[in-house]
Amino acid sequence: MHINRLVECFLREKGIAPTKLGRLVARDPRLVLDLRMGREFRPEMETKIRRYIAANAPQLDSGKDMPA
Repeated sequence: MHINRLVECFLREKGIAPTKLGRLVARDPRLVLDLRMGREFRPEMETKIRRYIAANAPQLDSGKDMPA
């Protein structure tokens, strides 16, 4: 699943603010907002985000796309 979609699904499922996720993952409250504006992450940061999401919502990172 593309990182943008994975993050958006996680936010929707957990009901948390984008700024909170950014703080939890990277101490960067603008992380998700920058992602939405087209920021591309280094592989290390993308791995960090995926690991955080997998640890907190394993069903989202199962490799299957969620319905639109």
